[in-house]
Amino acid sequence: MKSLEGKIAIVGGASRGAGRGIALALGDAGATVYVAARTTRGGPKPSDGAPGTVEDTAEEVTRRGGVGIAAPADLGDEAQVAALFEHAGRVDLVVNAAWAGNLVDSWHKRFWDLEPDLYRETARSVDSYWWMSVYAARMMRRQKHGLIVHVTDNLYPDPHADREQVLYDFGHEALNRLITCMSRDAKKAGFAIVGLNPGFMRTERVLMHMKNEELRKQFRFDLSESPEYIGRAAVALAADPNAARRSGELLWVCDLAEQYGFTDVDGRRIPRFDPTAPICEAGLAF
Repeated sequence: MKSLEGKIAIVGGASRGAGRGIALALGDAGATVYVAARTTRGGPKPSDGAPGTVEDTAEEVTRRGGVGIAAPADLGDEAQVAALFEHAGRVDLVVNAAWAGNLVDSWHKRFWDLEPDLYRETARSVDSYWWMSVYAARMMRRQKHGLIVHVTDNLYPDPHADREQVLYDFGHEALNRLITCMSRDAKKAGFAIVGLNPGFMRTERVLMHMKNEELRKQFRFDLSESPEYIGRAAVALAADPNAARRSGELLWVCDLAEQYGFTDVDGRRIPRFDPTAPICEAGLAF
């Protein structure tokens, strides 16, 4: 029997990126996965043309041995989140990796020169974490069990350092405070909320921008990890009967890999991302 067979999960932002990697790892573990995101095969595509749809991910979840259910939804809209949870009926694991604004192309712009929609998209991303938490909590409180995992960015070693891009910084600071504060009520009600930090992931958008060897060397592509590495971390937490003790913590994928003994898809156990680490003699393998 697979470790999460019979478990029901909702994964937000699962058309691409970390959300897709998490959904696929849950499929490997035998879970039923509601693949929730805005991008569908028949709907509008992201402005930068990034690939991925809820249908693509759901089909791959099923192919890997889980049950993938495409669930098109704008997770920043309370009514759509409510309908998603009502349709699921029961949920053991909720993961949110939904981040609406594409900040990559605007990373070094001054805040007053940013496109107006970027602020609205960032705020809507925070909305998605709020509504996913609220509706998951209402269900998990009745069940007296469950785990909510929010994909985030907790700066190390100084959690209050500047993330360089104002909206990225604002969004993740807000998210990390939500995780910390929500966990107090969650603990009392019998379920858990944690934050989960990946390293430098080879997401679809990262691959779109890493167009040559010079860029890959500059950004230390040799130290990158697949989006399924964070997926395996989510699986390990969901399968751990004692995961509730971690409620309120901002966890790192690399630390969980050491604790639970999993690796990335290429067999590596990738440490915490350090752009100053020596370049390996084997060169850039990806």
